[in-house]
Amino acid sequence: MTEAAMKSLSDMKLETDVPVVITDQQGFVTYVNDRFTSIFGWSMAEINGQIITVVIPEGFHTPHHLGFSRFLSTENSTILNHPLRLVGITKDGLEIEAEHLIMAEKDHGEWVFMAMLRPL
Repeated sequence: MTEAAMKSLSDMKLETDVPVVITDQQGFVTYVNDRFTSIFGWSMAEINGQIITVVIPEGFHTPHHLGFSRFLSTENSTILNHPLRLVGITKDGLEIEAEHLIMAEKDHGEWVFMAMLRPL
């Protein structure tokens, strides 16, 4: 997935082969693609405006919030643009192991976070 590290926000919205989820600077979901819907079960209408932790296992909520806050205050990250083997939660509560590639981009002065979640 290393070539995906170069994808922009507009490129990510065109991605069809891998599940994609995009959040705003506060961590609220603003976009999912059809592949995300087919694998994780949430339609755009259902997940739009939900906090991203809805797809993160509960045991990872605190580390996620800490890392998210640290990034927003320092704009430095050790996990962006590096494939990570993590678990995602489906609408039905099932855990799916996936390779996550998380990227961030400023859009109109606000951070946007994008993730490709390739099931393993």
